[in-house]
Amino acid sequence: MKIKAIVEKNDNNFYAITSEDVIAGCHFGGYGYSAQEAKDDFFEGIKESLELAKEMGKESVPEPQDIEVDFQYDIPSFFNCFDWINISAFAKQAGINESKMRAYKAGLATASESTVAKILNTIHTMGAAMNAVSL
Repeated sequence: MKIKAIVEKNDNNFYAITSEDVIAGCHFGGYGYSAQEAKDDFFEGIKESLELAKEMGKESVPEPQDIEVDFQYDIPSFFNCFDWINISAFAKQAGINESKMRAYKAGLATASESTVAKILNTIHTMGAAMNAVSL
């Protein structure tokens, strides 16, 4: 079973995860001071919600480990979750001004659709290059 979840950073530097998907009558969300903390809270919420659904006698309640989550990030949340990415090198690879890229990462500026496409393309290119590596 697969659900879609949105990871976003708010104006208070707090991260929230929401999902419109409903399983066994349960809605899911997570919060934290980092994207990873919000993800951990999100998975704990899934576990607790499904346990409660079982206790309430709901039928066809899946096991938490059977739920696959497709996370969609805003730019600040992505770079918070993958904080090991060097933002200067990433900006150069993406063809984006480094100071603008830092502003997008911090959530101080909003990237245009074409810039978001450049960022996503660079992420996918990096992933494909890393996937092709063997040691």
